[in-house]
Amino acid sequence: MVTSNPTVSSILGRILDGERLSQKDALLLLECRELAAIGSAANQITQRLHPESVRTYNIDRNINYTNVCTAVCDFCAFYRTPKSGNGYVLPRADLLEKIRETVELGGNQILMQGGLHPTFTLEWYEELLQNIRREFPSINIHGFSPPELHHFTKVNKLPIRTVLERLKEAGLGSIPGGGAEILVDRVRSQITRGKVMTDDWLNVMRVWHELGGVSTVTMMFGHVETLAERVEHLERVRQLQDETHGFTAFICWTFQPDNTQLSNIPPTGAFEYLKTQAVARLYLDNIPNIQSSWVTQGLKIGQLALAYGANDMGSLMLEENVVAEAGTVHFLTLNQIRSAIEEYGYTARQRDVRYQLVDPSLEQLAINANTTRDVKQRMPELVAIALP
Repeated sequence: MVTSNPTVSSILGRILDGERLSQKDALLLLECRELAAIGSAANQITQRLHPESVRTYNIDRNINYTNVCTAVCDFCAFYRTPKSGNGYVLPRADLLEKIRETVELGGNQILMQGGLHPTFTLEWYEELLQNIRREFPSINIHGFSPPELHHFTKVNKLPIRTVLERLKEAGLGSIPGGGAEILVDRVRSQITRGKVMTDDWLNVMRVWHELGGVSTVTMMFGHVETLAERVEHLERVRQLQDETHGFTAFICWTFQPDNTQLSNIPPTGAFEYLKTQAVARLYLDNIPNIQSSWVTQGLKIGQLALAYGANDMGSLMLEENVVAEAGTVHFLTLNQIRSAIEEYGYTARQRDVRYQLVDPSLEQLAINANTTRDVKQRMPELVAIALP
């Protein structure tokens, strides 16, 4: 950790000595240009939390069961209004087929999210979960972000605890941290209408954790928020984790402006992404895992994130629609993800939502299945190369 800035050196030294990072000092770190020093400190904290020689990844699929949404989010290129002619609801048979393919490729989880559909009842979602659990009892359903779950309470006129209890009974396994954006009401009011605000977003997670569930938590930054509001977001997350200990991982990514109502905002680059992730690792001392966001950053920066606080490469993500609608089209093979980890000197291992390592024999089956899939997908390219 080398820096010519005595203030930054002092802050990082205190953190490495075990002091909790304050909001004031976190803001100073975000404001400075000392990326290497901040990254080094974040990496040291990661090494303390994860001294093992393993870095992890997951295999899942992001299934968007509908794009119909009553909320209006200026940053979203995916949603369609209920009156739009371009809305869809994924047929149940198609959804189950997507899960079947995921299982065949070694996936142990699906990430299932949609828009805020105006008419679907809680019974519709319970039946969906029951169908999936009946067909695929071993798959974890990582589903329904807090904005969706809060929306369910409005449509069904039920308290959030009842909604979560019923969905848990029907088969919901864990909750993704989507829809957090920045957990500051000023920001949320500016970029979205008709969507859950900060306290209710956090309360969905609070109640889920009280019911024994786990979840992830996210932050999308680089739009209308200030640096101080990024820190406020981290503070609200840390406070809730102190209370419930239910977050398994934190994931942050940069706003993708293309094809959105905020397309005038310049994209946030890799420097700011790595610095923000590193500060998050230092700040969120009570969240055990940080995921790299290669989906928005690409392979090289996604790999570099492993030296800036991340201990997990995230998901193979057999399908992704939301970020892709904004023009970001980074896709990696399983071999690329594993190689990215191993090039840093770690052993690449598949894990589940609770960060438990998958049985090695099942992991090898997944590697074999994905290798076969990758070769089949490349066959037209290989044939073209072979032709004179």
